[in-house]
Amino acid sequence: MFLLLAILIPVLGFFACMTLFRRNSSTAFTAALAASGTTLLAALALIPAVAQNPTRLSQAIDINWIPYPPIHFSIGADGLSLWLIAATALLTLIAVLSSAKRDASFLAWLLLLEAGIIGVFSAQDLFLFYVFFELTLVPCLFLMGRYGKDSGRATSTGATVRFFIYTFAGSVLMLAAIVYLFLKSGTFDFQNIMAQMAAGSFRLSPAEQMPLFLAFFLAFAVKTPLFPFHAWQADAYATAPSPLGIMMAGLMGKLGTYGLLRFCLPLFPNAARDCAGWIDALAIIAILYGALVAIVQPNLKRLLAFSSLSHLGFIVLGVFSFHQNGLDGAAYQMVCHAITTGALFLLAGYLEDRKSSSEIASFGGVATSAPWLATAFLIAALASSGLPALNNFVGEFLILQGVAFTGFPAAAAAAVGVILSAVYLLWSYQRIFLGPKPEAATADLSGTETLAVAPLLLLMIVMGVWSGGFLPLQSAVNSKILQQTKMNVEFRVETPAPTPNPEARNGN
Repeated sequence: MFLLLAILIPVLGFFACMTLFRRNSSTAFTAALAASGTTLLAALALIPAVAQNPTRLSQAIDINWIPYPPIHFSIGADGLSLWLIAATALLTLIAVLSSAKRDASFLAWLLLLEAGIIGVFSAQDLFLFYVFFELTLVPCLFLMGRYGKDSGRATSTGATVRFFIYTFAGSVLMLAAIVYLFLKSGTFDFQNIMAQMAAGSFRLSPAEQMPLFLAFFLAFAVKTPLFPFHAWQADAYATAPSPLGIMMAGLMGKLGTYGLLRFCLPLFPNAARDCAGWIDALAIIAILYGALVAIVQPNLKRLLAFSSLSHLGFIVLGVFSFHQNGLDGAAYQMVCHAITTGALFLLAGYLEDRKSSSEIASFGGVATSAPWLATAFLIAALASSGLPALNNFVGEFLILQGVAFTGFPAAAAAAVGVILSAVYLLWSYQRIFLGPKPEAATADLSGTETLAVAPLLLLMIVMGVWSGGFLPLQSAVNSKILQQTKMNVEFRVETPAPTPNPEARNGN
């Protein structure tokens, strides 16, 4: 029931802001704040049930939606999706809290985006998953197109069109693959398909797995994004309004990495293992390329966009390590990246509001007049850099450890990205907060701004020193996924040729 409420409440809030409170922005803000806050409570209420058995679906609901083809409104939460659902609810509440001066339509689209993202993380019917996956595009298009702001040579209109073309075109083939799976298995239900595979009543040959895997992979690689499917990302993040930037950078990319781990590995294990080599190469390129390009960015939001590309490369690398530590690190890093990147974009939005610009050259010496803003940004930057005792360190360490077990050179190359992340984040901090004292003082964090960023900073510390409170739930599901990757796999057994009998050879 709580999971259903976590989806329905934002939808009801969307319709309320679009109709009842459309002409009253302050009332709409109160309603959106109440809706997002209640959704967070519903998400947190899932924890006790999931903690009892992380691998079993909790709060599962299965409603017959369309008789034929048999499409069900089937949702459920387990240890892998729980913390992503909670992170979505938290970041949405923070995005709404930072949108007090926005109109009712803006708030409504934020709530609909929240419902779509939670739907993706909880959908158990593949067709329903696709519906939620595509639904997330709609609020982003309206928010970017109407409220986006040009940034340098990037226009909000161009960024919106590019974002839509890339993400929509990338997922069309996934729909075709989903339909093929239905025709082959007779169901869209993901759990049913996996049960058939376990029983041996349904299997996909290697020739079938490869095109199906590539169709799913392309959709998720574009959404993540993974190099070289990232062309839409920097402009979209730079031109998006700050509250949307929090959700796009913190959550939208996780739709792709979650899909890779949840669906690509267990459904198409042969193809996933066959493609792991070149996918790892793309992930390492994303890590290094994203970090190097971030170093030379003159715009803070674009710097954070390429930083996100680099960090998401780590997650993809962990997913395709096919090692328990790698998968655990990838799952944990999804949540950690949502927290740290969400905080960095929130703080970048605060800086932009003060100077009407996100160009790094527009700032300097901000720490002199805004010490709390400088402190908050430093904590988030250090967490994103992977400083021990902060959250990202745990995820990145597990990923590198898992990758090292399967291929040490790949782990060594990826580790360079950790060093580079410290370079671009700390250098940007130096130029913005420790540079020459500006002519006009910069306002420090207000009470509302402090209330918005404080939970994220606290989580960076808690998840860094107490990963045992979060990781075991994810690890149990990852262990199950690793077992599932051993089903529907063809093995070739070679027996040694028999040794000729010497006596027979001599005619005795």
